Amino acid sequence: MVAYRIDRHSGVATYVQIVQQTRQALRMGLLQPGDRLPTAREVVEATAINPNTVLKAYRELEREGLVEARRGLGTFVRRSLGTAQVDSALRADLETWAERARTCGLDRDDVAALFTAVLDRHFQGEPS
Repeated sequence: MVAYRIDRHSGVATYVQIVQQTRQALRMGLLQPGDRLPTAREVVEATAINPNTVLKAYRELEREGLVEARRGLGTFVRRSLGTAQVDSALRADLETWAERARTCGLDRDDVAALFTAVLDRHFQGEPS
């Protein structure tokens, strides 16, 4: 099950953060078709956000065809976004790189900016 982390200082709407984190979990294979998302109540208890915000995010995911609400049962994953299993060696390299960046004094925003610049250079013109 996915555990949502809400960054109230990011400038990104809370429901968008939930949608993005769910998509990320689908891409990484952390959520598979048939898995149940946390209930709105569970998300509210873990994050102290408004239940309507959770429901708005889940409706957006449902509109995209990623999840489906089953009355009285919860919200379930319909399809994955991952095209292949994430290469464990590649992930290990990225883990090492992230640790090295942190050791060099880069903060999260610095790393994100650097990584985005490299992605933009190598994946120009591809949809995100």
